[in-house]
Amino acid sequence: MRRLGEVALFATVAAACGSWQRVGTEPRPQPGTALPALADAGTLYRRMGFLVAGAPLPFVAAVRYLADATSDSTLAVFALSLANHSLSFQRDGNVFVAQYHVEVAFRADTAPARQIASDETVRIRTFQETLRADESVIYQQFVGLRPGVYTVTVTVRDRNAPAATRQERVDTVPRFAGRALSSPIPVYEGTGRTSVTDPPKLLVNPRATLPYGGDTLRFYVEAYGMPPGARLTARALDQRGTAVAHDTVALAGDGRFAATQFAFRPGDLPVGEGSVEVAAIVPGGNPLPAMRAPFVVSFSDQWAITNFDEMISLLRYFDRQDWVDSLRKAPADERPGVWRRFYKATDPVVLTPENEALDQYFRRVQVANERFRESGDPGWLTDRGEVFITLGDPDDVYDASSDVSRSGVRLIRWTFTSLRLTLFFQDQTGFGRFRLTPMSRAEFQRVLARVRRAQ
Repeated sequence: MRRLGEVALFATVAAACGSWQRVGTEPRPQPGTALPALADAGTLYRRMGFLVAGAPLPFVAAVRYLADATSDSTLAVFALSLANHSLSFQRDGNVFVAQYHVEVAFRADTAPARQIASDETVRIRTFQETLRADESVIYQQFVGLRPGVYTVTVTVRDRNAPAATRQERVDTVPRFAGRALSSPIPVYEGTGRTSVTDPPKLLVNPRATLPYGGDTLRFYVEAYGMPPGARLTARALDQRGTAVAHDTVALAGDGRFAATQFAFRPGDLPVGEGSVEVAAIVPGGNPLPAMRAPFVVSFSDQWAITNFDEMISLLRYFDRQDWVDSLRKAPADERPGVWRRFYKATDPVVLTPENEALDQYFRRVQVANERFRESGDPGWLTDRGEVFITLGDPDDVYDASSDVSRSGVRLIRWTFTSLRLTLFFQDQTGFGRFRLTPMSRAEFQRVLARVRRAQ
């Protein structure tokens, strides 16, 4: 039970109208490197111009615009997304049911206020799906507004719990008159419409997010007053504004209205923030201003990691280092495919869309970064951060870091009862940098190897 030297030394010193349910059918960073907000991608979506609410009921919402039946009205396309685990589910027979309430208000000084409100119900089959943390519930509505400047207020309430959140922003509702283009609207599916008098048949992608190496990213665009022979061009631009994909389509319609979609395949787009730029080519006519919309290609809509090398670096402690090494060695054009194979191979529960192993790993990275920061070093790069990320919380912690009265040595002891492991972290410099003692480092590596073999 006693470990020579260490124990003796130590002794002295945490859908169109309504809702749609998606069912789950490198180099080492230098000290001081900032860790992305892995547990909350809200900062990313705010930067993209979306309405973002945090706990206790997080949501991401966006408002896009299309022409309405008359020029003094514009059709607002409102879409909001939630994660299942944000709602309170109750068992109802063979299913699990959650209920929520949405209110969206558009207020302006120069136009009548408009407000939409509805109660929605989510039904899913398994308890596992209630724990989904990705974009799993989508709510959308269409509402006609007079062009102008509005304050948009969104309130979401859980009808089975006290949780509620509210967010607002100022937005300009454009006027579509004469020759014009709508902004590109990211969509999951739908044919749109054939006339401005019809309601669009679309399932909107509220977060404009594409899983890296996964689905196709689609955008819906409408054109108004275009002459015969007009075409639309779309370019996907990366973070630096460099075109990485493009497409051109001919417009079909009666000259007053036309609608089309652009699609970018998984391999077309690199990981990171980007934008799509749509422009009209009109024979013999003056060019129209290009319309842009943001998007993001991410490893997950839960993790704000939009750089491939950053992802490789963050996976330094992940237990499947054979797969991490394959990611590191993959040529740039093969990375999307290798990532999808890595994601599938390391997923412990294949029946769910999430990779629970990666989710747990990145939650621990986030917690470690907050809990174990040392003298400017990010917490996840410290020895305590490494142990916590790979083994989890210890069963017992004894902190004698402030007791240097007798030996002058600052120590912390972690005990993992089920693993029969006791580790000692020592601050030898006096600057608050606790490192595993050599014997503890060897014991940690031995036990970690045993744990990984058993998985």
